[in-house]
Amino acid sequence: MTAQLIDGNALSRQLRTEVAQRAAALRARGTTPGLAVVLVGDNPASQVYVRNKVKACEEAGLHSVLEKYDASLSEAELLARVEALNNDPAIHGILVQLPLPAHIDDHKVIEAISPLKDVDGFHVASAGALMVGEVGFKACTPYGCMKMLESIGMKDLRGKHAVVIGRSNIVGKPMAMMLLAANATVTVCHSGTFDLAAMTRQADIVVAAVGKRNVLTADMVKPGAVVIDVGMNRNDEGKLCGDVDFDGVKAVAGYITPVPGGVGPMTITMLLVNTLEAAERAAAG
Repeated sequence: MTAQLIDGNALSRQLRTEVAQRAAALRARGTTPGLAVVLVGDNPASQVYVRNKVKACEEAGLHSVLEKYDASLSEAELLARVEALNNDPAIHGILVQLPLPAHIDDHKVIEAISPLKDVDGFHVASAGALMVGEVGFKACTPYGCMKMLESIGMKDLRGKHAVVIGRSNIVGKPMAMMLLAANATVTVCHSGTFDLAAMTRQADIVVAAVGKRNVLTADMVKPGAVVIDVGMNRNDEGKLCGDVDFDGVKAVAGYITPVPGGVGPMTITMLLVNTLEAAERAAAG
């Protein structure tokens, strides 16, 4: 068996076309969806991510504002900028790129963003809405993973066992909640899990999201399982790779996402979707 690839680039192009069409319809009614991206410091990876997000916005017909600040920016100054963006009617989504410099409290900044503009889906109100099934913004990476599952006909996961490796607030926990909402039986594994392989070998779906190379190998995968690789690492040659031993696992799994070209582009796409939805809600009053 050789797993079929779930092509994140192709699915992203399809979804971004839909976003562009909805954005055009909204502009025709007098509202241009606007995203503000705030970057503090000169982290190289963050600069790449931010550049890609701004470019994606422009290509989809969304208005984007990029605010760059030196790493010396104080926490109070950043909070003041967030509050100003909260009050700006031309801005429907606010994204503060993480990580922030050590002297700034990430949590305090995230909680300062209005839940109505929390298009990253990190605010406690967004997490709470996801937990209880109310309308809110879904964290972009797990939201993208769910869209990838839908693309292969796995929208209702009733009867499926999903294992999530990782329990971060950004991916692992919201991923588990979204899988539960789709009727999957969910197991969350992490550094305190004994015998990870015993868990993953039972899974119809495995989502690996710990930022550790080869956390999932071929002997840990049930034949025909769907494997979603959220990891972003570098191999010994310096090339981008995920958390999954891709070459080994693709010989066992039914579907697998590549790195790069899998979850990464979907994360940015779902940011566009969230921003568009924020603008549509604002326009509807």
